[in-house]
Amino acid sequence: MSWKITPITHKGELRLKVEFNHEPSLNKKIRAIDGALWSASLKAWHVADTPSNRMQLNLFDPTATISEEDLEDRNAFMRSNEVPAHIVEALNLFDYYLQSRRYRYNTVKTYKDALLVFLKFLSPKRPEDINVQDFIVFNNEYIIKNNLSASYQNQVVNAVKLYFSTITKKSLEIDQIHRPRRSQKNPNVLSKEEVKKLLDVERNIKHKSMLSLAYACGLRCGEVLNLELRDVDSNRMLLYVKDAKGGKDRVVPISEKIVVMLRNYYLAYKPLRYLFEGVKKGSKYDERSFQLVLKKTLKTAKIDKPATLHWLRHSYATHLLDAGTDLRYIQELLGHKSSKTTEIYTHVSNRNLRNIISPFDTL
Repeated sequence: MSWKITPITHKGELRLKVEFNHEPSLNKKIRAIDGALWSASLKAWHVADTPSNRMQLNLFDPTATISEEDLEDRNAFMRSNEVPAHIVEALNLFDYYLQSRRYRYNTVKTYKDALLVFLKFLSPKRPEDINVQDFIVFNNEYIIKNNLSASYQNQVVNAVKLYFSTITKKSLEIDQIHRPRRSQKNPNVLSKEEVKKLLDVERNIKHKSMLSLAYACGLRCGEVLNLELRDVDSNRMLLYVKDAKGGKDRVVPISEKIVVMLRNYYLAYKPLRYLFEGVKKGSKYDERSFQLVLKKTLKTAKIDKPATLHWLRHSYATHLLDAGTDLRYIQELLGHKSSKTTEIYTHVSNRNLRNIISPFDTL
C-alpha cells in the first residue's frame, strides 16, 4: 500500500489531496476521516489540512510524507500574527463570557492566549469540529515537540475545557480531556542566613522595604505592588492583602520592625496612593523593575542562586514551619484555598529532619 499526500488549496480551503490504489478497504479508511470528500475534478480524495488528519494518514501508511517546506509553512503560521476570522470570533465570544463572570484581567489574558494557540494550531478546523483526538495531537505535536512545561499544558486544558463547556458544546467531550501528569517538585527556598544577608546589603530604603515586606509577610510579587497606604494598619499591626489570587482578601500580621522600616521609607518617598510607587506619583511600581531589584541585590550579596521573588514567599512559609507554626495557620497566612498546596513545605522543612539520628552515628 502506498499513499501520496499533497497539500493543496481547493475551493479556497487548505486541504490534503490523498492518492492511493483504489481498494474497498482503503476507501473505507479514508471515508472514516471527518470531512473526507471525493473530487471528480482532482480524481482523488481530499481532507482538511489539520495536524489530526496528517497523523491519521500517517498511521494508515508510515511511508507517506509531506514536504519539510510545507511543515515549515505551518510553523511560520503559528509564529505569525495572522488569526483566521473564525478564531477571532471564538476569542471574542470567550472574552465576552469571561468578562461577564468577572474573571481577573490576567486570567482572561492567559485563557485567551492559550485558546488562541490551540485553535490556531488546529486551523483550518473550526471549533465545532474539534474532537479529543485533536487535543492529543496538539499535546504531542505542539506542547511536547516544543518542550513546553506541564504547567503551560495545564493552562491550555483549563482554557479549552472552559471554552468548550460554555461557548461551543459540540464534538469535544470535556471529560475525556486529560491533564498532564505533573512532577512533584519541592519549592525553592533561601536559608534564614541568606535572607538576612540579602536584606542587609540593600542600601536603598525603598528596595529594602519592598524585599523585606515580601519575605516578612509571605507576599506574592503582585500583592506587594498592589498594596495601598491604607492597607497598613500600624495600630493593630496588621496588613490587609486585598483582591489577591482568586479574588480573595486576607489579613497578615506585621511586625514592629517592618512598621518602623516602612515609616522611614514613607518619610523619604512620600507615596500618594500605592505603598510602593513608580517614577510617576500615584502609579504602581513596575513588576519587571521589582524583579531586577532582587537580581541586583542577589549579585551584591554574592548569593549564587537563581532566586525569584516567589522564593521569598516560599522561604517565609518554610521558616515558619521550621519554627513550629501549625500548618493550618500557614495556609491561612498564605491565602491557600487547599491545605494540599501548603503541605509542599513539609518536604523542605528541616523541623523533623533535625530529630532524625543517622544509624551511622550509633555505630
